[in-house]
Amino acid sequence: MKFTRRGFIKTTGAATAVGMFGLPYLAFGASKKVVVVGGGTGGATAAKYLRIADPSVEVTLIEPNEHYYTCYLSNEVLSGERPIDSIRFGYTGLAAHGVNVVMDAVTVIDAGKKTVTTAGGQSFGYDRCIVAPGIDFKWDTIEGYSPEVAETIPHAWKAGEQTVILRKQLEAMQDGGLVIIAPPGNPFRCPPGPYERASQMALYFKQHKPKSKIQILDPKGKFSKQGLFTQGWERLYGFGTENAMIEWHGEGEEAGIVAVNAANRSVTTKFGDEIKADVINVIPPQTAGKIAIAAGLTDDSGWCPVNLKSFESTIHPGIHVIGDASVATGMPKSGYAANSQAKVCAAAVVSLLNGQEVGTPSYVNTCYSIIGKDYGISVANVYRLAEDGSKITSVSGGLTPMDASTDHLKREVAYAHSWFNNITHDIFG
Repeated sequence: MKFTRRGFIKTTGAATAVGMFGLPYLAFGASKKVVVVGGGTGGATAAKYLRIADPSVEVTLIEPNEHYYTCYLSNEVLSGERPIDSIRFGYTGLAAHGVNVVMDAVTVIDAGKKTVTTAGGQSFGYDRCIVAPGIDFKWDTIEGYSPEVAETIPHAWKAGEQTVILRKQLEAMQDGGLVIIAPPGNPFRCPPGPYERASQMALYFKQHKPKSKIQILDPKGKFSKQGLFTQGWERLYGFGTENAMIEWHGEGEEAGIVAVNAANRSVTTKFGDEIKADVINVIPPQTAGKIAIAAGLTDDSGWCPVNLKSFESTIHPGIHVIGDASVATGMPKSGYAANSQAKVCAAAVVSLLNGQEVGTPSYVNTCYSIIGKDYGISVANVYRLAEDGSKITSVSGGLTPMDASTDHLKREVAYAHSWFNNITHDIFG
């Protein structure tokens, strides 16, 4: 079912309210302790909303980095449309909500003893633990690619320093150069991200280096919002013509890469073709973050199976996993999905700590992609838990129409920027 943006905002507001189950709760009994591992979108949201839901809960957020850089809208840094500092956020806002923010790296989560230990030697006991570990990379899946090589052939799939490296390489490239983007197979963080990235690079090239080209070497036969992306590329960047600034090679063509040669700046496709480029952006296959694997929270898929009603691990009771690392069947791995899951999880944890039944949640997700100047697209969905609890199902949603007007596409960009300001305030404010 399609609906207006005003209707979607009203519906998602209602969904969030349902997800919070009529909070705040009345505090009673002994002090309750929750440790949140990871201060990204999911972890920071969960920590804040635990305190909002029940101020009697002692919440400790453990995160090794002083600042968090959002992946969403980081592609605008590559085009020069956005400064890197605009996607950087700290944790003073969470501290103001009464969250104990600890700058340290978690090394051990002991489900039996209900303790979390850090690299700095600190130990924290918990009644419930929420783990938001984000992603890690399967470095051994692409020959020649490693964390060391990523310093010169960046992935930029964890925003911050890697984003800056890639931006500087684009700036240093001569006009007429070639950029290769090598996305991973599914599942991975932010499915539309590689294609928005190509769009933002092309936006920069069109203004400053119009002879340059981008090749996307994709192991997949299709990708998220493909029709809308290719339509935008046709209009803005000559896609499908001899002068195309963006080329997409999917399954059946020069699909995917199997090796990287950092010395001569080349990649090898699965068909054995070696392609040299001026800038190479390799986005490796992904798995749950290291601490989730170390804590035994992952299954054979490399991701963390959870009860979708509460995001409690199906492997280790008492530990909840949210965001990209979780197997949230039916929802994409996106920033807004992590934010929504964190609120559902926070409400469930407070219910469990107070001996109350966990309600049936709703979830929301919106994903904006900015293709060019005044040219944006989006997808939005409201979800409910399936009756058998096996998956999260979309009950309503909408996609930018293929016949959207110029004004509509321009508004999508404004909506994207407004959404970014709102969600980052919701998380860190």
